[in-house]
Amino acid sequence: MNKDTLFSAPIEKIGDFTFDEAVAEVFPDMIQRSVPGYSNIITAIGMLAQRFVRPDTQVYDLGCSRGAATLSVRRNIKQKNVAIIAVDNSPAMVERCRRHIDAYHGESAVDILCADIRDIKIDNASMVILNFTLQFLPPQDRTLLLETIYQGLNPGGVLVLSEKFRFDDPVINELQIDLHHEFKRANGYSELEVSQKRTALENVMRTDSISQHKVRLQQIGFEHTEVWFQCFNFGSMIAIK
Repeated sequence: MNKDTLFSAPIEKIGDFTFDEAVAEVFPDMIQRSVPGYSNIITAIGMLAQRFVRPDTQVYDLGCSRGAATLSVRRNIKQKNVAIIAVDNSPAMVERCRRHIDAYHGESAVDILCADIRDIKIDNASMVILNFTLQFLPPQDRTLLLETIYQGLNPGGVLVLSEKFRFDDPVINELQIDLHHEFKRANGYSELEVSQKRTALENVMRTDSISQHKVRLQQIGFEHTEVWFQCFNFGSMIAIK
């Protein structure tokens, strides 16, 4: 695993964060040291797949990056004739995802696409995964994508939505941000790295509150929505049709 040192030296002009070749190369280390509970979420996605995925249906991993969630699903489902569609708009991520999928021979077919997730047709889905993906879409595009997912999910199908959360109470919000930064420092990131990464993400990752997520999902039509995992200001929700 290559160590993430992308923000370890001073950067004169910090640009917007992108999932380019450099990020893709160090992504496993970056996400493990930056996202509290990430490995637990990946493991639990496989457990949820065991419960929700049905034979003769499709699973969509939208914003698949290097394919961790896709592999968790593939390793855990035993149902017959299940197709997994993994989508990411970063060529560097898609290339590595293909390598990882090819290295693990599971029963379920995996189709890996380099595309914008907003252009993907969702059809006959028993499970859809948005694992820290929605937060990178412009806020005005989020409802339309979730509506597309809802329409393509079969009754009883599940959406797994992992996100960084913002909190309505400003005191709690600042506390959660501070705790997250403490988590990153404990994992070896310097003050400079924490600060520069935060600046790079300011314009590309705009977070919603848990209440915003719940209201949006319920208005779209999901009957059951809840947070099933949270650590500091990161967490994951399920929405069942």
